[in-house]
Amino acid sequence: MSESAELTELYSAIEETTRVVGAPCRRDTVRPILTAYEDVIAHSVISFRVQTGTSDAGDLDCRFTLLPKDMDPYATALSNGLTAKTDHPVGSLLDEVHRQFPVDCYGIDFGAAGGFKKAWSFFRPDSLQSASELAALPSMPSGVSESLGLFDRYGMTDTVSVVGFDYAKQSVNLYFTGASPESFEPRGIQAILRESGLPEASEELLRFGEQAFAIYVTLSWDSQKIERVTYSVNTPDPMALPVRIDTRIEQLVKDAPLGSAGHRYVYGVTATPKGEYHKIQKYYQWQSQVEKMLTADAG
Repeated sequence: MSESAELTELYSAIEETTRVVGAPCRRDTVRPILTAYEDVIAHSVISFRVQTGTSDAGDLDCRFTLLPKDMDPYATALSNGLTAKTDHPVGSLLDEVHRQFPVDCYGIDFGAAGGFKKAWSFFRPDSLQSASELAALPSMPSGVSESLGLFDRYGMTDTVSVVGFDYAKQSVNLYFTGASPESFEPRGIQAILRESGLPEASEELLRFGEQAFAIYVTLSWDSQKIERVTYSVNTPDPMALPVRIDTRIEQLVKDAPLGSAGHRYVYGVTATPKGEYHKIQKYYQWQSQVEKMLTADAG
């Protein structure tokens, strides 16, 4: 299959998925992104994501992961006019992480309507990194340093598997895989949210959290507090999870194109100051050699 045929097939899958979930798809937004990353798409892991209750809830997000470590995904986006250069610290943080930490591979997120949004730096499962060392980076939000005590109390500090850079919202995600078992128990979940200044967890989140494999937190440069906490579950059957399934999530699960990944999903429940929302990531293209590494790819 030629490269142009691969892009045509992938665009068709994105377009069909947006139709299934009732999201817009802008060809003049999506095709330039596919073209910019054309050389690495065939060997990447591809997934589609929808969520509830946020400003992005109407968009279909697409994710490419397993991009090679010698490729700067943000620089690629800039050079192809997919996003505007910024003097904000979020614009320099990925380069700082790449220069000082053993990044294994990268990823990007883009909306079928909203365009380029995020980049990701993945560490190997046998080379998880320290939040305290990441906190020392010049461009890292100060909230990471302010949260180190919490990370220490729940065995999270030395278990950072992914750093996410949200250029659209100017925020950072830190993913923790290997936190203490207490972090996933009801009392631990409530304590983490309380210490983060977030509302008390719902019974639904408490039940869901007991099945989770990863926690990630969202921070920005506008506050020293954690803005959001998300618990993520790997599952072949999201409909069996102890949560109320939103209609758009159900549509993605049941009716969107399967691709080579089969039935692979990551479901997340996020706690915010305004309440909880849900998200799901449906894998479309899979690479079997990265099974262990992508357990960190948590939505």
